[in-house]
Amino acid sequence: MNHSPPSSTPSAPPALQLRGVHKRFGEFVALEGIDLDVAEREVLALIGPSGSGKSTLVRCVHQLLPIDAGAIYLEGELQGYQRVDGTLRAMSETAIARQRQRIGMVFQQFNLFPHMTVLRNITEGPVQVLGENGAEATARAEALLDRVGLLAKKDAYPRQLSGGQQQRVAIARALAMRPRAMLFDEPTSALDPELVGEVLAVVKDLAQQGMTMLIVTHEIAFAREVADRVVFMEAGRIVEQGPAARVFAAPSTERLRAFLARVGVA
Repeated sequence: MNHSPPSSTPSAPPALQLRGVHKRFGEFVALEGIDLDVAEREVLALIGPSGSGKSTLVRCVHQLLPIDAGAIYLEGELQGYQRVDGTLRAMSETAIARQRQRIGMVFQQFNLFPHMTVLRNITEGPVQVLGENGAEATARAEALLDRVGLLAKKDAYPRQLSGGQQQRVAIARALAMRPRAMLFDEPTSALDPELVGEVLAVVKDLAQQGMTMLIVTHEIAFAREVADRVVFMEAGRIVEQGPAARVFAAPSTERLRAFLARVGVA
């Protein structure tokens, strides 16, 4: 695997860097040589047809899936490997878990603990993993719930919430771990159309607050609304990328033009 250090200017190192990332599932090539930088405070949307590698990419960034070749860096730190006596070796699961804490992840399915209240869903990680005391974790959780418009639901259970509300709680739970960047894997695709807007509003607020975000989405309107930059993937490769306004208004590749036409963006 090639793990040469990332090159960046001292004044503005990328928050995330992927270099030559490959991932296979048996004979199927899910990611083929992905090179990608995500700047600090940037919101980057990953779009493309189903099976193009978008979800695999963010799961590799979060180290939920091991990569087969290449390297991933968070703020210049190699993820998943360490140098021992001049040789790169895979980190222990404990060490990988510590790295993973620095990146928040929000899934299509909300993955809330059904037996815990909304408040405890959010405080559990900070108390058990970060070692925060209960009062500190509760105060921060309540502030985050207020931020996503759900403070009144702090004593409710997930089954008592709508899908949009559950997703907002999931975002608050990820933020409670004080991540350096946030990953979203289809955060609105499990929602009824009328609930997409409330999740979009939370993501827009995060963008305005300067959170670095990598968002996988089929919702082109969502991507157009929140993204600074868009990456179009197909067959495990990056086909086109650029500023969101330019990519949607004037795609430079025929494959992206055809994709946007299929999803109703002429």
